[in-house]
Amino acid sequence: MPKAWVRERKRDFYYRKAKEEHYRSRAAYKLLEAVKKYGFMEVGDVVVDLGAAPGGWMQASLKIVGEKGYVLGVDLESIEPLDAPNVCTIIGDVTDPQTLHQIEELLPRPADVVISDVSPNISGVWELDHARQMDLAQCSLQIATHVLGVGGNFYVKVFQGDMLNDFVSLIKRRFAFVKLIKPRASRAESAELYVLGMNLR
Repeated sequence: MPKAWVRERKRDFYYRKAKEEHYRSRAAYKLLEAVKKYGFMEVGDVVVDLGAAPGGWMQASLKIVGEKGYVLGVDLESIEPLDAPNVCTIIGDVTDPQTLHQIEELLPRPADVVISDVSPNISGVWELDHARQMDLAQCSLQIATHVLGVGGNFYVKVFQGDMLNDFVSLIKRRFAFVKLIKPRASRAESAELYVLGMNLR
């Protein structure tokens, strides 16, 4: 069976599934699968979603945290509002220190979970794209360490490459449990991975 056919079938499966379950993006399953396996987001949690547009991860997070939780979405683009009283969105750049202040002002208490699916505009030059992605992951980590409470969790997109090991080492210094994850919903040919850090020291 041709690999291209299998990849396309897999892509179609998550696309259709997202449509059927009313998620704005198939990327929702990259989060839901990891939460189901590692349990890093629970009912009642306060969640900060970086790179949140178009809102698929926010929808998934709301489904998990329920009415007692709170979800704050951050993106460079405006996000179509979600019909829930316990969700808020802001337009902000994770590389801008001012965004951290905006986040802190809107949180009801220290966050339990920070998730980041932030991505650069892909140039096609691998070394450049990898460096840009890792810089965004570093910025996401800086926000996470400021807004998370002790014991909080962090889930962030990275790209495979020579800067990844140093970033994982940094996460290991901050969190008690660290895992590299390749969700099934992530395309096999994609270099994206996710780093999960649990239990902020």
